[in-house]
Amino acid sequence: MTEPLKLGVAGLGTVGAGLVRLLETHGSRLSALSRPIRIVAVSARSRSKNRGFDTDQFRWFDDPVRLAADPEIDVFVELIGGDEGPAREAVETALRGGKHVVTANKALLAKHGIALAALAEDNGVALNFEAAVAGGIPVIKALREALLPNSITRVYGILNGTCNYILTTMQEEGRSFEEVLKEAQERGYAEADPTFDIGGFDTAHKLSLLTSLAFGTKVAFEQVHVEGIEKISQADIEAADDLGYRIKLLGVAMRTPSGIEARVHPAMVPKHSAIAEVSGVTNCVAIDGDFTGNMLLVGPGAGAHPTAAAVASDIIDLARGLVLAPFIIPSGELKPHQRARLGEHQGAYYLRLSVVDAPGSMAVVAKRMGDAGVSLESVVQRRERHALPGTSKADPTTPAQITLITHETTENAIREALAALESDDRVTEPPQMIRIEKL
Repeated sequence: MTEPLKLGVAGLGTVGAGLVRLLETHGSRLSALSRPIRIVAVSARSRSKNRGFDTDQFRWFDDPVRLAADPEIDVFVELIGGDEGPAREAVETALRGGKHVVTANKALLAKHGIALAALAEDNGVALNFEAAVAGGIPVIKALREALLPNSITRVYGILNGTCNYILTTMQEEGRSFEEVLKEAQERGYAEADPTFDIGGFDTAHKLSLLTSLAFGTKVAFEQVHVEGIEKISQADIEAADDLGYRIKLLGVAMRTPSGIEARVHPAMVPKHSAIAEVSGVTNCVAIDGDFTGNMLLVGPGAGAHPTAAAVASDIIDLARGLVLAPFIIPSGELKPHQRARLGEHQGAYYLRLSVVDAPGSMAVVAKRMGDAGVSLESVVQRRERHALPGTSKADPTTPAQITLITHETTENAIREALAALESDDRVTEPPQMIRIEKL
């Protein structure tokens, strides 16, 4: 009988417990496709917690680093999380000890991915991370294997289910950002401190990994331009709908003449596009290749079953003897990440301005745009009159809301125009700017 591939699993939370159940359900079938796969040891914070299976069937380690050093395991599966501490130490220990590593830890890889890849290569073992990006969507395998014949020009998508749920619900139910965020926290879609998700940082971690795989560059999380969805209002959602768009938090990485443009921000996408239809907590990744054209992968971005399946797919590769360079080419041959000048970004923009409702305000807006070389495609002015206290008379101090759509221009030009407008006494609050993404 073929010797089984022996796993040590650190972390028995949602994904770790899901992996145990997956191998209980499909282990015999998977063994027929490769060598047998067995979990032989585990580590977690609490041994007494009810996880729906008997942990006594495995050897128990209180310390994940000791598990990583265990000579009885072939593969260390890291499902602890965090970019430092036990997760990093355990992964480094496993790699130095000649053990393959499978991880779902995008934060660890975004910060230390290149150093860990070099450690894996030096010791002739694998560092696999399919589950680190987009949950059950096999985008890492697509880039590392199926799409290798292509030159990739752009990779982009919806990489955070929490943000997509919030924006979808705001659009479908006409509710405020604050109200929907609270509901997302109650449903377990958002953390008590949601900053990592709604601030765009989770998406940026994932995008930095996709950028390296797509363009053969070093992982450079710090080079990603990051904006979150905290400032998206119901007014923006409604204006987008009127104009034929949906608002999505996108991660976008693309080649440009000045380098790689890697950015995370809310974007308007056409209603008729496939990506606009990706709703709820679902994720999607689009890849533009010179021979395949545009490919869109859609699926669950998180959850016990999809993420555990992604982890298991990496393990099956190892059971079949497939060991690839973590970032496609050897880590020492990855090119430095040359950041594109975002100010040179070309595109159309949505702008929402709150201005003093008085003669001449629109002329000031038009002049500022013209002075910066920004051409306007459409202008919509909304007046929401509020009554003076105790009367039925309209309050003349209520600002007018102006929505602008520009023709294609540069980011520098837009920011010059907005800076000039903010210096005027006609603008009553900071302008809102959302990029319109070409799909």
